[in-house]
Amino acid sequence: MDYSDVVVKKPWGMEYLCYRNEDVAIWLLHIEKDKETSMHCHPNKNTGFVVLKGKVELSFLRNIIKLKALDKIHIFRSRFHSTKAVSKDGAFIFEVETPEDKHDLVRLEDKYGRKGKQYEGTKHHIDKTDNCIWIPEAKDNEDVIELFGYKIKHFIPIKKNLLKAKEEDLYIVTKGGVCTHTNQKIVWPGDVIDGHTLSRLLKAFYFDSTTTMISITK
Repeated sequence: MDYSDVVVKKPWGMEYLCYRNEDVAIWLLHIEKDKETSMHCHPNKNTGFVVLKGKVELSFLRNIIKLKALDKIHIFRSRFHSTKAVSKDGAFIFEVETPEDKHDLVRLEDKYGRKGKQYEGTKHHIDKTDNCIWIPEAKDNEDVIELFGYKIKHFIPIKKNLLKAKEEDLYIVTKGGVCTHTNQKIVWPGDVIDGHTLSRLLKAFYFDSTTTMISITK
């Protein structure tokens, strides 16, 4: 199923695909106030979350953490989780999937009767509108997308330009990554990393030659 031209309606809001390549897919989620996703896991893929607007409670089987705008977290394969929006206008989230597979889904609990069911089918799809964003591939002439007061840019990174990256800036690796001098990869496609951590790593290591990244900055 090609989701690139549709918005998927959910009982808690909606989501749509806004970037994909052979390694990574990025979805934009809108969870409405006081609504929540199912308690679910992905047996075969890792997930990165970036909260773009609003506040959420991210629940696991034994604990809850609170996240606000530009907080990030990685959720490794097979870890059950549920996300609830707790702010007035709900919450908007980038969800980064590695690899892309919307049917890699196991629902443990669900308030909307979807326990044990698969991902929503075509009857829940509507056409995208002009308000939906699409992140273009990285290139020398970088396009910048304005979203919720942030600048979203897909680019080919240059090490010297990121040695003083700001802690409050976030980067999503879409290809390549960061490698040691013995060619061991320590940052992978799909990873979300803050500027301070990235700059520290680049003082010792280097970008794979194929690397592209999406930056989220003020």
